[in-house]
Amino acid sequence: MTKTMPLYPDTEENRVLSANVHPQDWINPEPSGRYNLVVVGGGTAGLVCAAGAAGLGAKVALIERHLLGGDCLNVGCVPSKGMIRASRAVFDARSSGGFGVRGLDGVYCDFAAAMERMRRLRAGISGHDSARRFRDELGVDVFLGEGKFTGAESIEVGDRRLRFARAAVCTGARAAAPPIPGLAEAGYLTNETVFSLTTLPPRLAVIGAGPIGCELAQAFARFGSRVTLIERGTQILGREDRDAAAILREAFLREGINLELGVKINGVESRGAEKLLHLERDGFAFDLPAESILVGIGRAPNLEGLGLEAAGVVFDKTGVKVSDTLQTSNRRVYAAGDICSTHKFTHMADAQARMLIANALFKGRQKNSALTVPWCTYTDPEVAHVGMYPADAEAQGIQVATLTVPLAELDRAVLDGEAEGFARVHLKKGTDRILGATIVARHAGEMINELSLAISSGLGISAIGRTIHPYPTQGEAIKKLADAYNRSRLTPRVKTLLAAWLRWQRG
Repeated sequence: MTKTMPLYPDTEENRVLSANVHPQDWINPEPSGRYNLVVVGGGTAGLVCAAGAAGLGAKVALIERHLLGGDCLNVGCVPSKGMIRASRAVFDARSSGGFGVRGLDGVYCDFAAAMERMRRLRAGISGHDSARRFRDELGVDVFLGEGKFTGAESIEVGDRRLRFARAAVCTGARAAAPPIPGLAEAGYLTNETVFSLTTLPPRLAVIGAGPIGCELAQAFARFGSRVTLIERGTQILGREDRDAAAILREAFLREGINLELGVKINGVESRGAEKLLHLERDGFAFDLPAESILVGIGRAPNLEGLGLEAAGVVFDKTGVKVSDTLQTSNRRVYAAGDICSTHKFTHMADAQARMLIANALFKGRQKNSALTVPWCTYTDPEVAHVGMYPADAEAQGIQVATLTVPLAELDRAVLDGEAEGFARVHLKKGTDRILGATIVARHAGEMINELSLAISSGLGISAIGRTIHPYPTQGEAIKKLADAYNRSRLTPRVKTLLAAWLRWQRG
């Protein structure tokens, strides 16, 4: 029997979640013979590995020490998007006067109810990742407990010893805080604890203006917290297109988020219920008070206690080292997901897990470097990207031609009141080959897929131009990019030749 894993707060929704992803009465099975695949870690990568391999007829064991579903289900994508959707509903209600909605004075946010909704929906979704589903429906031997390699072909969970032909390390990563003096003593939230809140922090300081920091800063501000977003760099979403970041910056300022960019945090101290952050910008020191601090930067790989040395698996502080086919230094052991990937996204973990099955069990030679990886920051508007930025292409000696379509040119975006943003594509100069793209729109994450498909399938922007798009949609922005490319091909010489042809036709 395994130990109950605590989930806070202690509510009916969290008890349902716990019963699915780490049931109190779970009894680990007796291993029988040699497994085709032993998967260590039950997050996205591990679950996809286990389910996929079992579905193909493999004998599979899955080991998880904490909660099946990993970060994505429990403390990542699922709860954050539940919060973001609730905060968007509050924002839309308060800002709907321009659509003719009246009587908005009484609109307020019940934060506790919004969090209860998130926990309830998360519990419902968790059934897909449940221990019983993997055992009873998929035929996987599920072991709850600490998994530790004891040799090149074996691993132990408690008093059970499992032998394998192949193993997959899918233990992921966890939140890690920067070494700021006094931060640990003062206390702080991360993505692993923030979704346990039941009361809204009056003042919230968010450290880090990357995707996590930006998403949660905006959500809490819309719920009613006075939010300050702190970033050492001079741009929010520092890795993204500068124009995209500028649009989001203006949206944050309109919504009352205080931006402290280009600052250093010298320390944190507690003063009763208040926390004081000591900040510095250009040699000028100042203090920022807040009731709560949310750290939105830093990830550390989950390597501890795995016994990787016994298996001959090479790793360092960044994670497990793998080849382009996801094989570790032990030819029998592979890895997928945040434990080995530079792209720490759920969809990347899923893609790598599918690759791992092919390569580990069926002698495939699929390459991680061949993957086309889109991503999206789920702020409002969203910022989505796929492929190269111009600097990436230029570093490889590739000349770039960039085309941009403002959303204000799209009838649907104007009618929706969502005309702030753009679609931008980077082409190899002189061709229609798509190198990369960025979309800033309320539903950019949905819109980027067409460009991802084009890149991964080797289709140029001309193929999108030949595709009929329904009117009116915001997705027409991609079609308009193709139209812009076609217009760029209409050089003065081509226009002269076409005009001559048409004159001849007129007789």
